[in-house]
Amino acid sequence: MKVRNAIVGAWALITLLAQGTAYSAAPKAFESVAGKPDEMVIATTGDTIIMRRLQTISRPDVDKMWSLLRSADAAFTNFETQVTDFTFPGAEQSGGTYMSSPFWVVDELKWAGFDMVSIANNHGGDFGQDGIRNTMKVLAEKELAYAGAGENLALARAPAFVDTKRGRVALIAVTTSFPPASMAGVQRKDLRGRPGVNPLRNIRTNTVPQATFDSLKKLAGAADSATSISYGGATFVVGSEVGTSTKVDPIDLKEIVAAIKDAKYQADFVVVSMHHHENEAGDRDQPAKFAIEFAHAAVEAGADVVTGHGHHMLRGMEIYKGKPIMYSLGDFVFENDLVSFQPADNYTKEKLTNDHLPGDYYNSRTDFEKKSFPADRRFWQTVVAEAVFDRTSNKLKAVRLHPVSLNWYDSKRSTRGQPAPAPKKEADEIFEDIKRNSAPFGTKFDYANGVISIVLE
Repeated sequence: MKVRNAIVGAWALITLLAQGTAYSAAPKAFESVAGKPDEMVIATTGDTIIMRRLQTISRPDVDKMWSLLRSADAAFTNFETQVTDFTFPGAEQSGGTYMSSPFWVVDELKWAGFDMVSIANNHGGDFGQDGIRNTMKVLAEKELAYAGAGENLALARAPAFVDTKRGRVALIAVTTSFPPASMAGVQRKDLRGRPGVNPLRNIRTNTVPQATFDSLKKLAGAADSATSISYGGATFVVGSEVGTSTKVDPIDLKEIVAAIKDAKYQADFVVVSMHHHENEAGDRDQPAKFAIEFAHAAVEAGADVVTGHGHHMLRGMEIYKGKPIMYSLGDFVFENDLVSFQPADNYTKEKLTNDHLPGDYYNSRTDFEKKSFPADRRFWQTVVAEAVFDRTSNKLKAVRLHPVSLNWYDSKRSTRGQPAPAPKKEADEIFEDIKRNSAPFGTKFDYANGVISIVLE
């Protein structure tokens, strides 16, 4: 009987190993699963707005988090600031806070383990074309791969590449939210294109009752037979309920899908980054329909990972045609109230004068931290996501989410915003948020040993 049991046990072990399953306890939070020669591990994070040195906090748990990012074959973050050191004037319009960081922040990103960044976001043009060019120059000099901005639209749409021991990874980055002046322009044979970010626009249609539609039709001077009118820059149709629907701009979709397909020819894995603030029907937890449409199209074009951010909170996750879509990973480093200077435009918005200083501005816009970002825990909770693939087949083997806290509870402005492994209370909150927001996509999760895992078919 002992011999028979030993044979059965050995056969079970062989079966598990043949299936690619480690014969050990489930990994704990921030325990790396990278390093297997037959696997590719891609780690992704949300928005990084960095103003301080990451290296100043040295604790065993924080060191373990950085080790997880460094051990990944490729690690990504959205770099939501420009590198100008305030040597250029602010643009006429910004993405909110005018974001500028010192030159050394790129060294901190590389120290943390990041290999590739997106610079396609609503802050990509905060300090104009000079700021865009300088940011690209510094990133290139530091050999940190970037995508999502360029000297013209074609270059902003183009992929960046990271060569690793386990394969080549392409990154394409888009933003759905941006001031119009920061959008890259098309290059002609007789005139240079405009430097800027890679836009993903959308078409919004407003549904209104017949009586409202008739009134708008008169204001617009439309024909009596018109079934769709444009007025005040918006499109209106008749419907039983008031509402808004969105679709991806077909030109942007065509060109970006073509870039993804081309990247797939040239790389083993493709990561698509989507910076996205908009929501559907006023539900801040759910992405707009056009963002879902784009994410699905990206996967169909060859994307292995679609990683979202911009909303500053965790949104849902979906497995679509065997590939992970993370609609928002929230914030990873969030130091937007530590930007050293702001242009006069932002002080004017808060009815402040030239005698006021940056601390006055940040206090005013949050009513001394009683509203907006400082008042909501969800802006300060996130995950580091690991997507594990079979190198040969590109088949997804696992998605593991490691809960992260940005030190919101009982913290002050000077100490919050830097990431660390979340304590259990916050990890539980993060799990519940992800589970709730992912329900519309039918995504299921396991939660054990501090790790949230997507249940794969």
